[in-house]
Amino acid sequence: MKTLWSDLRFALRLLAKNPVFTAVAVITLALGIGANTAIFSAMNAVLLRSLPVKNAGPPGLAALSKSAS
Repeated sequence: MKTLWSDLRFALRLLAKNPVFTAVAVITLALGIGANTAIFSAMNAVLLRSLPVKNAGPPGLAALSKSAS
């Protein structure tokens, strides 16, 4: 546990020495996390949630019939 704290202090010291790199890394992570959240939210709304239909049965089940004219 002692080495973990010393490693964290060392990492923070290096990040504080180079603020441009730190800013670029933080912005890149923020954009990546935001894009991932937006894409998952869109896919969840469109593909993963079932449609609000009563008695729909199993997903993908459809009944077709032909009427005589």
